[in-house]
Amino acid sequence: MKLKSTAVLSALACVAALSAATAQAQSQGISKTEITLGSIQDLSGPLAGFGKQIRNGMTLRVNELNEQGGINGRKVKLIVEDSGYDPKKAVLAAQKLVNQDKIFAMVGHLGTAQNLAAMPVQFEKNVLNFFPVTAAREMYEPFHKLKYSFAATYYDQMKAAVPKLVKEKNAKKVCSMYQDDEFGLEVQRGADDGLKAIGMTMVEKTSFKRGATDFSSQIAKLKASECDLVVLGTIIRETIGGIGTARKLGYNPVFLGSSAAYTDLIHKLGGKAMDGLYATMTV
Repeated sequence: MKLKSTAVLSALACVAALSAATAQAQSQGISKTEITLGSIQDLSGPLAGFGKQIRNGMTLRVNELNEQGGINGRKVKLIVEDSGYDPKKAVLAAQKLVNQDKIFAMVGHLGTAQNLAAMPVQFEKNVLNFFPVTAAREMYEPFHKLKYSFAATYYDQMKAAVPKLVKEKNAKKVCSMYQDDEFGLEVQRGADDGLKAIGMTMVEKTSFKRGATDFSSQIAKLKASECDLVVLGTIIRETIGGIGTARKLGYNPVFLGSSAAYTDLIHKLGGKAMDGLYATMTV
């Protein structure tokens, strides 16, 4: 979580520098006295614990910048909206930030599907998408002058980590459980290609809808397949729910998640049941 937060805080400084460089062009969100930035976080949904941490970190950094005199004499204004981890709400939030608040840049927007839904709204008004908190390849591909991403992708993370952990743990059967959206599918594609590189394939795959809280059927399916390594295309709450369900059913494979599957909240909320979880990182 610290690395993710540091990246987002660094983004504020970078965006501020960009704004100073483009002020001469009368960019939206930049006046003689103020630079207006926007961010969309999950403040009420399954990632609210993490989203609030990001909001608080950015707010602290903005306050520090302003106490130091701002950027070239301009104070930084940060407006944070709530998506509830819902792409439809993310679009509404983006429309408000871009068209009503007139932001210069979107900073640290949380979520893959949410960013994909919001970016067209931003790009129509030439608004930057800077350091989104997602490692999906779509955050920089196809290349676009308004896309700025900092993370090793979910695809690359899993393509590298899966074969490494298979070898380290001498895993014979690999399965997956993933969120049925753009995020989960990126994790799945990386895992599939990682296995292909070592001559293996997934024994079983199971998915769940965004926002799900019951994983008993998915875990029962994986247990029946006797997989000894399970790849998780999950975020925080779903990581805890999936592993917790497995422990209750007496199913104890090796679990591997992407960078989205782990923050310090995992052990704070999930407790000892989370011991043994492996996760990749964005750098």
